[in-house]
Amino acid sequence: METFERRLFDRFEARFPARFRDTSIDYGTDVFLKDVSGTGVHITTRQRMFIDDIISLEVKMPDGLDPVLLNGRVRWVHQVMGDVWEVGVEFHKVDFMRMHRLVRYALASKNN
Repeated sequence: METFERRLFDRFEARFPARFRDTSIDYGTDVFLKDVSGTGVHITTRQRMFIDDIISLEVKMPDGLDPVLLNGRVRWVHQVMGDVWEVGVEFHKVDFMRMHRLVRYALASKNN
């Protein structure tokens, strides 16, 4: 039986420290980006999330410039252990300039 891929965009491993916007918690303490596609991200977090939560993330990039801001809605949540959660976030709208920056650094770290 042939399988059908539903994704419009490839998913890239993108392991960058992140934080929830408007918090004083340091990058990578409570939130860490795991992978990214054109329509969403996969994060791990110590914050309990629920389906349909609206979140804003700041992702710290290795170029030292301003963090990449990502806004979206929680689409799935899996408890990994204790207070660690895997979360799928779907973007409200796709910003290709932001995505280009994320994917460029994700591919560069993969090739090193």
